[in-house]
Amino acid sequence: MIAEIIPEAYDAIGKQVSQPFHGRKGLHPSFPMGRYVSQPLTTHCSSLEEMRQFLLGCRGMTDEKLFGKRDYWQPPDEFEKRKAGDCEDFSFWAWRQLMDLGFDARIVFGRHGRYGIGHAWVEFFQDGKCFLFEPQARGIGLHLPRLSTLAYEPKFSVAWTGDGLAYYAHSRNNPRPRWGSLAGMAPEWLGIWGWYWARVPYLLSRRLFRKPGR
Repeated sequence: MIAEIIPEAYDAIGKQVSQPFHGRKGLHPSFPMGRYVSQPLTTHCSSLEEMRQFLLGCRGMTDEKLFGKRDYWQPPDEFEKRKAGDCEDFSFWAWRQLMDLGFDARIVFGRHGRYGIGHAWVEFFQDGKCFLFEPQARGIGLHLPRLSTLAYEPKFSVAWTGDGLAYYAHSRNNPRPRWGSLAGMAPEWLGIWGWYWARVPYLLSRRLFRKPGR
């Protein structure tokens, strides 16, 4: 779920702006953004691994299937009761939990993957570094390889300052790192993904042959 961001390929800080959610091309929350940070939660995780364990019990589902709507951003207090949702819902909840754990965290909206699909995730800062937190990768383990972050392109992010919300626009013009600088990260990528794919048959067999009610 967590990977250190490669600074040369990802604009982690961005530029503070007044409000990025207006306009035809902007994002459109289902509620005022303050609603996503103001309501109390009933689940309070004490560690990153505890967050992952909670997320393992949640299902990925589209807004069409859950609500009959094309787009609906669940507030974190709704998501933790329903334990189902899409990337925004997972990320809003993770953002709240990371802030409660004391991290300087933001929810991020942008694009992900080879075809630039719209996506939401979380980032947090620690010891002068930025880390990407991907709730959708909860089944892989607590750590993701750094090379995986190359598939993420931030567009907007939101942070809670303690006094209010701060909004940031991120550059899309960061140069890609040279292959030579990435080569040293290949063993990490192979180790994490190799271990995961080696376990897939076992995990599938457990799911297929699990007794009803368990």
